[in-house]
Amino acid sequence: MDNKTQWKKIVAANKITDLPKYIFTELDEWKIEARKKWNKLGGLIDLGIGNPDGPTSQEVIDAAIESTKDKVNHGYPSFCGKPNLREAITSWMKRRYDVDITDEFDIQILNGAKEGLANIAFAFTNPGDINIIPDPYYPVLSRGTLISGGTPYYVSLKEENDFLPDLDTIPEEIAKKAKIFIINYPNNPTAATAPRWFLEKLVAFCKKYGILLVSDLAYGEIAFGDYRPLSIFNIDGAFDVAVEFHSCSKTFNMAGWRVGYVIGNKYLIDIIHSMKMNMDYGTSMMVQDAAAKAFTMDYASVKETVDNYARRRIYVRQELINLGWDIKPTKATMYFWPKIPKGYTSESFCRMVLDKTGVVFTPGFAFGELSDGHFRLSVVQPDEKIKEAFDRLKEAGIRYN
Repeated sequence: MDNKTQWKKIVAANKITDLPKYIFTELDEWKIEARKKWNKLGGLIDLGIGNPDGPTSQEVIDAAIESTKDKVNHGYPSFCGKPNLREAITSWMKRRYDVDITDEFDIQILNGAKEGLANIAFAFTNPGDINIIPDPYYPVLSRGTLISGGTPYYVSLKEENDFLPDLDTIPEEIAKKAKIFIINYPNNPTAATAPRWFLEKLVAFCKKYGILLVSDLAYGEIAFGDYRPLSIFNIDGAFDVAVEFHSCSKTFNMAGWRVGYVIGNKYLIDIIHSMKMNMDYGTSMMVQDAAAKAFTMDYASVKETVDNYARRRIYVRQELINLGWDIKPTKATMYFWPKIPKGYTSESFCRMVLDKTGVVFTPGFAFGELSDGHFRLSVVQPDEKIKEAFDRLKEAGIRYN
């Protein structure tokens, strides 16, 4: 067999080649091309990313450094997570969400919430199963289902419904067949929040049809004013059908550390645990010690991060209004979800803005087939960079109307 024939046989599995293109890889390609022009004109200003711009607390860094001095931490980590981190999470959940992690609950430490959200689809989805996924969605929420051989059923998040899925529009035959229902509130990318009445209705829906409810609470601490997001376990009956994911990335500016956790009843967490046992060795023990410190240190460092986002969101909203967008105040996250001006797709609009201004937005189609009418704007740049971005937009005549 010659080399040419051999390589024709060695190809990616259909589960990989059939996946939609990962838009953030494509965005990187846009940026590489745009830098050729904009490096001479002040550089790109990326308002598309969700990567926190603040530093990890020095206390957390010091805890990681100290942890490296213990040779025990150089070995393979436990699958479940270190006791000190599990204890810190238990205390955090009680303090911040009034959730008691009793003996009936369990905690699974993760290499970031994204890994866990993918693994839960692998752990519970058989080929042909239907998983209900709101659109727009964080890409991994659908990719895990697709790679598992499942079929996503997309429920459109519409502005007139406050970007909440309308459960009454889900056909009875879909609800009966559905295996998983995934939510993400506070929401990426819409910044929408879920009121108690909706969560109560959703828990009742999942209990009625025997659906696993997966709540991604990655933005639970990025909330403004008097608003406090609810844990799904603040809702009666959720313990029977739900699991909830948390992340250190946004809360503690630890996106690159890759650490998070999922909580739920032991039966459900054991299934996730079994998947992890067969896929990896768990999270570095030095990182776990750092995370344990984050959960137990003074809350002032988290408040400083949230206050930065709160201040920026007020400025950005007013600037968008000045440019013709009708933008409601947000209660949480670091995002805005503005509409695309008439005559554009989300891709053509964001490419045009990038070419004319060097400002990066994320096109709505990155978050689902039903989301092309919007783009995502984030506030994770220093104040002066955000101001410069809007100065460029004004100078280039970028407006909604």
